[in-house]
Formats: sequence, C-alpha cells, structure tokens
Amino acid sequence: MPEPPYGIIWNRLKVGKVVPFLGAGASFVGRSSDARWDATTPTFLPSGLELAHLLADEAEFPSVAPYDRDDLAKVSSYYVDIAGRRPLRERLREVLNHPYANGVLHAFLATVPAPLVIVVTNYDTLVEQAFHAAGKPYDLVIYPADRKDFANAILWWRHGTDQPLAIPPNELDIDLATTTVIYKMHGTMLPETDEWDNFVITEEDYVEFLSRMTTNAAIPALFYPYFRERSFLFLGYSLRDWNLRVVLKNLSKYFPKRTTSSDDDEDELPSWAIQYNPSELERKLWDKRHVSIFDLTLDEFVSKIRERLER
Repeated sequence: MPEPPYGIIWNRLKVGKVVPFLGAGASFVGRSSDARWDATTPTFLPSGLELAHLLADEAEFPSVAPYDRDDLAKVSSYYVDIAGRRPLRERLREVLNHPYANGVLHAFLATVPAPLVIVVTNYDTLVEQAFHAAGKPYDLVIYPADRKDFANAILWWRHGTDQPLAIPPNELDIDLATTTVIYKMHGTMLPETDEWDNFVITEEDYVEFLSRMTTNAAIPALFYPYFRERSFLFLGYSLRDWNLRVVLKNLSKYFPKRTTSSDDDEDELPSWAIQYNPSELERKLWDKRHVSIFDLTLDEFVSKIRERLER
C-alpha cells in the first residue's frame, strides 16, 4: 500500500499552501475502534450513526429499517416534525457540550506555522480548543444553518471578540495571508453560550445549504481565489453520504487547476484524502476528482508525519 507523500504535504502545509478539510472522522481521532458511546456519561463524541440512533429512540422514530434509522438527516427531520427545531438544537447542545479532549490531529494543525483556512463540517469545537491550547489566534466564520434572522448571511467572529458580525458572504474581509480562519461549513455550537447554536443536520437544512452553494451564498467569496491556489487535504471525509458528495462537487469548481495533459504538468496542484478503509466506490470518486486517497487512520497519519519531521 503506497504511503502519503508526508514531506510534500508538510512542505506545502507549513507555508499555507494547503486547505485542511475536516470531515466526521476527524472528531474520532484517538477513539478505540471497539469503543461504544454512552449518552449518560460520554467521554468522547458520538458518531453520526450513534447520534441518529439516540434521536430515533427519543422520538420513537417509526421505522426500524437501517436505511431510515441510520440516516441522521432523515431522523433529525422527523425529530423536528414532532418536537420542533428548538428541542433538537437543545438536545444537540446537551450531547456536544462536554469537555471532550481534542485529538492529536487538531493539536498538529495548531502547530502549523503559517496561517490556514481550515474547513470543518463537524459541529464540535475540537479545532478551536486546540488553537486555544496552543495560544494561536484565529477568526471563526460559520454558516448560520437555522437562524432565519440571518438568512443569506454568515457569522464572523474576529479573534478576541465575543459577538459576531452578520454579513453577506461576499463582504467578508480578512487578510488570509496573516490570519487563520476556521470555517464551520455546517454550523457549530459555542461552549460559552447557546445564543449562536445552529446546525445543518436535517434533510431540509442540507437542501437549503446546497441551494445557497449554487448561488455563492453559503461560502464566502473571499475563499474562492484562495482555494484555487492551494492543495486540499481531506481528513476523515467519507463520500458515502450523498450530501457530502454534492458539497464536494460544488466545491470542485474552486479546486486548484487540474490538467490531464503531460504538457501542462507544471500547472497541476496535488490534493490528498486520508480515509481509513475506503470503499472501491469512494476510491473511484476521489480519483475522478483528481484527489489521491490513502488508506490509513488519522492517528497513523499524524504519527507518521510527525515521525518524518523529527528525522
């Protein structure tokens, strides 16, 4: 099995030429493969499957078919239908707002010397915790999923501020050459207050988000030229979920230029995906997008890239 080009990845990462893209698997770094999440005394974050089953049990979800019951977006939509949006938001906060330890991946990203734009599809705050622990400043930008009062806007917390600015995506003005940005694409929860809790989690949320992507109203315009000049590093990002495939398809038009002609190799930029045990379908989907995929855990990836740096 080929190894990721650790030296190339680090050389580009350390000068800010890589966009880390954190998927669900990034939140489970350090979790034992046989560990089971306990909602009563949680010591680590639940998987999407575990969260779907919790919500399904509480809402008396009417289907026992795995196709339905394992689908977090479908279960969340039903939860909202019978209980309302606010109870779902409050329940998610109860699940997420615990002193979960950030993993080695998050700590590693906080050691990168250059400013980065880190794109996160998870609701947890593990990346932010790692940057706080390392004393590294960052701006936080989130897509306000279920805040109708901020329709067609994004929320932007400048470093050191308690309140966000609600602005149209095309008005975000950050010097990306000097400022790290954590962009929470699917919303987030803030540990200190529930005022800004919001989540892209129901089927309707994903439809709305994808609709806004097509009109450039979900992702700040400032990021587009930045993306085109950088490699992407997908970490724990599975293509099994249709909504994530659509997100990636919409983002792909902003990826660095990809060429197939050998005469234009100098214009190519590499991108990589680190994913444990990908399916053959996922391999083909990554390959179609000119992303090199490597089969190893994120713990192994971080351990090995650090090992190479210490040589």
